[in-house]
Amino acid sequence: MNDTVDKLVVFLAKRDGIDKLVKTFQYVSKLVHWQAEASRPDLARRAKSWEVASGLSRKAFRSGRFLTGFNALRRSPGSTPLFRFLAVFANAGEMVYFFFDHFLWLSRVGVLDAGLARRMSYVSAFGEALGYVFFVAMDAIMIKKGLAEEATAAKEEEVRRIRAAWSQRGLVGEIRHESFYFLVAVAHHASTLQNIICDVKANRYQNQDATIYIRTFVQIYVLWFRQTCLG
Repeated sequence: MNDTVDKLVVFLAKRDGIDKLVKTFQYVSKLVHWQAEASRPDLARRAKSWEVASGLSRKAFRSGRFLTGFNALRRSPGSTPLFRFLAVFANAGEMVYFFFDHFLWLSRVGVLDAGLARRMSYVSAFGEALGYVFFVAMDAIMIKKGLAEEATAAKEEEVRRIRAAWSQRGLVGEIRHESFYFLVAVAHHASTLQNIICDVKANRYQNQDATIYIRTFVQIYVLWFRQTCLG
């Protein structure tokens, strides 16, 4: 691996573990804040401080992360014209999100003008939302492809009930696991997109406790599913 960008992306990816842990802290503190806001204001205030600190820490950990999307387009743009088209917009949106997140972080910690925070927040949120829309479309394509492959493999198993078919059974399980992974990815992207919309424009349905809990628990589940089941 002699490519400089490849080396830099691998180096930056080593921080993903601590980023996932801090992300869990952020979601837990968010839940505590919502739960205690009315009954225990002091606890809610402390939880909010924890949430803000976790959020700022994650922005620091993600410095240079926009290069990941750039490298993905460079190395594996997609196997079909449609997938390549979707990948360009998905990764471009993610790159905008991570790039402008630098300025949002610097403005919130006081390095840049604090007035930039709101504008950078909108630009960053727009890029993130755009990226997730196209990532969901890509995940849907992969789910459809996986279901078709599963059906084909299952039919072959039905026809060949001999010992060699056991290896094909392993293929069906692998395809099902992959399809479930993309289904989990859709849930993650959709819940994150809801959070973005909720942060940018308050909505009384999105801000209800039930939807907040559901979105938060979905994101925590996806976070640790990817970490423990996929490595």
